[in-house]
Amino acid sequence: MLEFGIKDAIDILCVAMLLYQAWRLMKSSGSLNIFYGILIFIVIWIVVSQIFEMKLLGSIFDKLVSVGALALLVIFQEEIRRFLLTIGSQRRLGYLIRLFSKYPAEEAEDTSLLPIVMACNYMSKNFIGALIILEREMSLTDIIKSGETIDARINTELIKNIFFKNSPLHDGAMIISHGRITAAGCILPVSHSLNIPKDLGLRHRAALGITQQSDAIAIIVSEETGAISLAMRGELRLHLAGNELESILSEAMKNE
Repeated sequence: MLEFGIKDAIDILCVAMLLYQAWRLMKSSGSLNIFYGILIFIVIWIVVSQIFEMKLLGSIFDKLVSVGALALLVIFQEEIRRFLLTIGSQRRLGYLIRLFSKYPAEEAEDTSLLPIVMACNYMSKNFIGALIILEREMSLTDIIKSGETIDARINTELIKNIFFKNSPLHDGAMIISHGRITAAGCILPVSHSLNIPKDLGLRHRAALGITQQSDAIAIIVSEETGAISLAMRGELRLHLAGNELESILSEAMKNE
């Protein structure tokens, strides 16, 4: 009779956590069908090789698994990179260090969200398009380098001026990092997900793209409709009021 101990429980828990993280990554990148296909393949492989002990078919599946693992590394290199960046982020490492040290945790940084919300409300009423990215744990250094360095305190008037229709930085993205406007006119990766509504433009696709590849938060103001939207973890929240935007941002940055 098989015995079930603490080690087995930990083993199952670790596998469940890995599967959950893989599911989250696949969901954010719009690849859930591939995830389900991989799960079905693994179940069939286990049944064939471990339960029925079919040697010939089992050896074929073994070869497919070894080759398939390399193929998956190539196909999902961005998702794997994001997963490893999440694990090795400075904030999580800092939490572990504080957990086992005698030093108290540092106070959370003030992100000055109100000027951002006020600027978005103004641009929404005046149909001024905008794309604002809030950096969180994962560094956006490569994205920042693609634009013009600003390094200024967060200011409602400055945000409005940068996204003014005749401004040369109007079409790019603004990056806010460590409580400051770091850069503007930045180029973002564009999401190719088929689930994005067809009436949404390039700003929304760029917002989804950066939130699929990082843990950043993207705020979008539509130039056509004036609607305020927010992208986070590869998901869009459309037609937000100013108070809703402030509430979501406050909660997200508090749980950072």
